[in-house]
Amino acid sequence: MLSLALSAALLMAQPAQVQVQPQPMPAPPAATSDPGAVDLGDIVVEGGRLDEATQAFVREVGAPARGRGLARWRDGVCVGAANLRNETAQYIVDRVSTVAQDLGLRAGAPGCEPSVLIIAVTDANAFTEQFVAMRPRLFIVGGGGMDLGRTGLQRFKTNDQPVRWWNVSIPVDSDTGAIAVRLPGEEAPYVRSTGSRITTNLVDDTKRAFVIVDVDKISGVSLQQLGDYLSMVVLAQVDPDADTSAYATVLNVFKDPGQTDGLTDWDMAYLQGLYDAQRNYQNPGAHRNEVAGSIVRAHHRITEARDAEPEN
Repeated sequence: MLSLALSAALLMAQPAQVQVQPQPMPAPPAATSDPGAVDLGDIVVEGGRLDEATQAFVREVGAPARGRGLARWRDGVCVGAANLRNETAQYIVDRVSTVAQDLGLRAGAPGCEPSVLIIAVTDANAFTEQFVAMRPRLFIVGGGGMDLGRTGLQRFKTNDQPVRWWNVSIPVDSDTGAIAVRLPGEEAPYVRSTGSRITTNLVDDTKRAFVIVDVDKISGVSLQQLGDYLSMVVLAQVDPDADTSAYATVLNVFKDPGQTDGLTDWDMAYLQGLYDAQRNYQNPGAHRNEVAGSIVRAHHRITEARDAEPEN
């Protein structure tokens, strides 16, 4: 299905062939002089303890489908990239796939059916409007709790940021992966509930992601930075309007390219914690807290591993 969308994207993006040239790597960020900042290894957060900062970050950044919890990919991802020079496209596909593998996911083999489409264009708003109009059911599927709704889709079409993305997820049985919501034209599924008032056996799996890169707005970042930024927004449900200025994260790269060369320890702790979390609480607040606790544990593991490295 997404192969057809990718073919359509290529046709719509022609005749221009977008090129992303590698940029010189930015200098490492200077150490913070703000006395209110807490330096947590490579993580710099404005005040507060790690657990409090993590909970705040999850609330700020997480963008689950309406009425649902945070989703993640279940087994693996197949990344497709369109309208880029071959070597640039391959680098991006390989980078996103490598980060996915670091999280325990399977990377798609060459020729796999894409579950992630990354498309580079020169007029992102015009392209996105046409792209969504061609296959609207790829974006708003019609099942409950699968996307951010039509208001969110309108923001996706008119977003003026260098990169925009749209994720489609679906509630499933946590053990079997069986779909737990009725899809248009299909019978209502039967999923046995084994939860309680507090916990649930239903979780959310990401099914596909569309990422559109406006090449007129990315000239200030390197290819490494772009690849890591794309990895973050593909592998987690990220709010494009999140204020992450108080955190050392690749999500700030377009506002401050000198802050980081790519994914930080903070970013990797977030991703590892998300993929380690049980996500089995009914209450949205308890769900976020459980994910945040998993992220804190991931941070401690990363910090301990870094401290154990021999000094040069």
